[in-house]
Amino acid sequence: MELQIPHHVIRTTTGIAAKSFFTSIHTIGGEDCPKDIPIIVTATHHNMMLDPVILSHTFPHRRILNYWSKATLFINPVVSWILYSSGNIPVDRKSKDRKVLLKGTLEALKKGYAVALFPEGTSYTEPRIMQVKDGAAWAALEYTRLVREHPELKLKPVAIVPAAIVYTNKTKYRSSVISHFGSPIYMDSFTEEFFSDAEGAARSAVKKLTRQVEKEIVEKTINAPDWNTLYCARMARDILWIDERSINLNEYVAISQTLVDLFSTEDPTPNFKSVKRRLLEYYSLLQSTNLTHSVLSNLPLPRTLDPNRPTPLPNRLLTLLILLRDTFLMLLRLPFFVFPLVMYLPVYYMGRVGARLVKDEEETQAQNKLVFGMISMFLTYPTAFFFLWSLFLYTRVGAVMAAATLWLFARYHDTMINANYESAKRLLATWRVLIALWGPKRWDLTLPALTPYMTPVFPKESLFLTNKTKMEDVEPPADLPPSTPGPRRRPSSRSIMRHVLRARGQAVTALAELFEQLRMNKDVRLKASEHLVRRFGGQLEEVAGKSDTEGEGHAQGTPKMEGRRQANEVIAFLTKRGAKFPHLGRRLLESEAEWAAAALTSDAE
Repeated sequence: MELQIPHHVIRTTTGIAAKSFFTSIHTIGGEDCPKDIPIIVTATHHNMMLDPVILSHTFPHRRILNYWSKATLFINPVVSWILYSSGNIPVDRKSKDRKVLLKGTLEALKKGYAVALFPEGTSYTEPRIMQVKDGAAWAALEYTRLVREHPELKLKPVAIVPAAIVYTNKTKYRSSVISHFGSPIYMDSFTEEFFSDAEGAARSAVKKLTRQVEKEIVEKTINAPDWNTLYCARMARDILWIDERSINLNEYVAISQTLVDLFSTEDPTPNFKSVKRRLLEYYSLLQSTNLTHSVLSNLPLPRTLDPNRPTPLPNRLLTLLILLRDTFLMLLRLPFFVFPLVMYLPVYYMGRVGARLVKDEEETQAQNKLVFGMISMFLTYPTAFFFLWSLFLYTRVGAVMAAATLWLFARYHDTMINANYESAKRLLATWRVLIALWGPKRWDLTLPALTPYMTPVFPKESLFLTNKTKMEDVEPPADLPPSTPGPRRRPSSRSIMRHVLRARGQAVTALAELFEQLRMNKDVRLKASEHLVRRFGGQLEEVAGKSDTEGEGHAQGTPKMEGRRQANEVIAFLTKRGAKFPHLGRRLLESEAEWAAAALTSDAE
């Protein structure tokens, strides 16, 4: 573990790939992370191999993180050297003897190394943190025992550093990722009980330490009681912040959790169930079409398109002119982007192939995109290099110039990709809207045929979770049939696009009505996470007849607390962070004006 050359190579290579995949890799905290004492990093694990890539790439002070690996992989001496030097620790997970299980971890901590664990035990996709196991707590306290029993070794104390890795959309290319590092947790508060001779004292201390780790992780992640609540909050966030990049990533989790808490509140307004239903319908239709609210909102089209009413078609000529304009602007950019686009086409294609192989596993898709893309890059870059080198007659100077040219094109690609990618998505969306609006109404799906696309698709459950979310326990909102996990067939654009635009108008109007009622009833108290109340204000109330037993970060048996925030406080909180609330009166006037213009122009068209 002295040279660790493979680790540096892997961290550098995967870091470059991650920067190409994500628009932003944002780091919060870590200023007080210890530099020279042994630490155990406990991170969330919701995106397979990308989690250690992001964690190693963003960890403070560039400390090398050593991850657990199966002990059987270390039998071969060559493989053993590669694993050790790339930052891996042998762990015999089948052993029931804790000393055998933690032997490699304790040896690494004795040398002052940083050990990284994923205490959830497996990578999964759920609306909240489902489980945090005791492995990290046992390792930290057993090492503390070693320090106490062997003072002659002059070992440094250990600390646990909680870390949360939050993805704005963990399967989406050019999304963002946030690494949030908490303050170190030292063992002083747990050692007295851990070293006590009382029966069960050691396990009790471990449980308390685990709850503290869980509390830190939960406060830095987005946690909803069920998928429907999470999807409502996501849809509301997308409507309030049309440009998702306008959200300050330092505030992303707090904003998202505030909206989750809002939609977790029991009927704060009379129309609350209707609002949730409208938001979920719109979210579900966007899921089915692979469109985003941001793309649709950038198209200046009427906001209310109801295929069930005999209403004139919107201004189809305007739609066509928008299409021609966007196509022209796209073609203007294309010559300046054509070489990096052609060079990266195999990377894009292989990334899509990799994602399709695991279309049922949301937490694996981004990993496959990155891995397949990297393999393609390892083939594409040498080919491009030798092609350019041949133009320079295979000279030494030519080799340098070919390498420099490739580097410049890679930087140029990463700089230009966001604008071109967004432009391409808008162009595709405009085509799809145009086809739907210019086509006859008989192409539209009937309501019975549309019904399966009006409920969200839940990700497939992980088989390795001990605390599973059962689909039958999740009640859908009123008037919505229950959904089932797994993918569904994508409908044709011409048959569903009018429904998507209609759902968009209804969702925005419903959200406007919700916040209008919350403004009028300022005394409405909305549900709030405890850590948000402590950070931004509100009230904490004791829940009668309930106490914390596990996983809330409190001592076992203490009263369970529930947070509440005034509606006007929540609205002010969101407004201060850039939320653009739709105004009901103005929207209705705009909609009527658009329909009037459409009626006047339909005959001429």
